[in-house]
Amino acid sequence: MLRCHKSDFWTTKSDLDRLFECNRVSADIWNDCLAISKDYSLANGGKWIKKSQLQAKMKGKFQLHSQSIQAVCHKYLFARDSARAARLKGYKKTKYPYKSKRNYNTKWVDKAFKIFQSGKIELSMGIALGKRQKPITIWCKNIPEGVIKEIELIYDRKLMVSMSYDDLKIEGEALGNSRVAVDLGEIHSIASFCENGESLIITGRKIRSIHRLRNKKLGELQRLMSKCKKDSRQWKRYNKAKQYILSKSEKQLKDALHKTSKNLVDWCIQNEVNEVAVGKVEGVQRSAKGKKSKMTNQKLSNWAFGRLQKYMEYKLKAQGVAMLIVDESYTTQTCPVCGRRKKTSGRVYKCKCGYSCHRDIHGARNILSKHLNGGCIMHVADIENITYLRIA
Repeated sequence: MLRCHKSDFWTTKSDLDRLFECNRVSADIWNDCLAISKDYSLANGGKWIKKSQLQAKMKGKFQLHSQSIQAVCHKYLFARDSARAARLKGYKKTKYPYKSKRNYNTKWVDKAFKIFQSGKIELSMGIALGKRQKPITIWCKNIPEGVIKEIELIYDRKLMVSMSYDDLKIEGEALGNSRVAVDLGEIHSIASFCENGESLIITGRKIRSIHRLRNKKLGELQRLMSKCKKDSRQWKRYNKAKQYILSKSEKQLKDALHKTSKNLVDWCIQNEVNEVAVGKVEGVQRSAKGKKSKMTNQKLSNWAFGRLQKYMEYKLKAQGVAMLIVDESYTTQTCPVCGRRKKTSGRVYKCKCGYSCHRDIHGARNILSKHLNGGCIMHVADIENITYLRIA
């Protein structure tokens, strides 16, 4: 399976300066992509430039490895095409790439780097003016085992390298044939229900507290920065503190999401699950209406359901468990016994027919019902046990 490993490194002062220059050159490539694409569109009646044409115009213009130059072009084209796809789906506020950059991550792929057993890594700089340039040499303590596919130079309060690699591990096989549905939420990150009646709730309070503290600290710093002249000494101090808070909260959030997805996978293994159906929550923030939408907008914008889904997917795949996205419309409103629809504001769903259930487990059970019964919601199984987990 493909994985990613972020590591710090050691290098000489001259090569460190060259690495910073690489990211500045990559930014120039990005800015050139914007300018060339705009000029091509204006000259050809709005037509978009193709990948081969863009790469041909970039050839030999920058002192970087050719594959590193192509990697920036590919990122630009991906951003452009993704924006187009989002706008076709109805998200008209999505913008095409237009902002120029001062720094941009540099990537080395395929044969653009060499790795030695001692931890030494040579990053090729390609050929400039008919002469091969001296490679940049770095040393890493922790190089992942497996086949490294690409190395990307990133900045997280200091320069680091992100290595994508294949760990060469074979995917496992699911032991049972039970099916599970998962309802993702902002208060409870995961609520799941299994065919055998077992239920799981994983609270999202840890994730919410990380977001709240981050937003509070950023707001304080932003007010202080607004009183300073931009790029002044004091402004730079505040900006450095801001980057520290962003970096630390990102690491805390990543850790909490990994723990949440790991708990779900362990629970699925215990219940011998071979298929997980996850309710589709994309678009919930955009569809928020009414007076409360402004109050809930920040909470929904902080909801990292997309990342959680990705973590769940690759962890389940490693265990041989399939994951699919299903429609969850009206699953929290519909009673599985009588079929009535009712909106509820509390944590317990109650119906006039006498049916009651925890709101999130109720949603997960209805998602499972829709998945098993071709979109129809009906009673699936009684709840045998509810496991409640908190992320420390």
